[in-house]
Amino acid sequence: MDPVVLDAIQSLLAEGKTPTVALTKARLKAPVAMPTLIAGVSAYKNDPEGVAKLGKPTIQAATAAQTQTQLDRIEAKLDQLLALLSKGN
Repeated sequence: MDPVVLDAIQSLLAEGKTPTVALTKARLKAPVAMPTLIAGVSAYKNDPEGVAKLGKPTIQAATAAQTQTQLDRIEAKLDQLLALLSKGN
């Protein structure tokens, strides 16, 4: 399940609300394709306990992977800039 959708569903569950497509969409922190959103809500309705158990570690792992990817891109750009500066001197 998409981490953004899972986070929205968990947020609703924490407030004691039953996740629906509309409520979950309103809680999204980033854009998600409608089929992904519907699949997430359907997964919750099919197995509420299973989705509730997924919890934060999955989201933290996804966030850590995104952060590492961003750091890799920044490092590559920094290497390019340093190479340009060293050629100029």
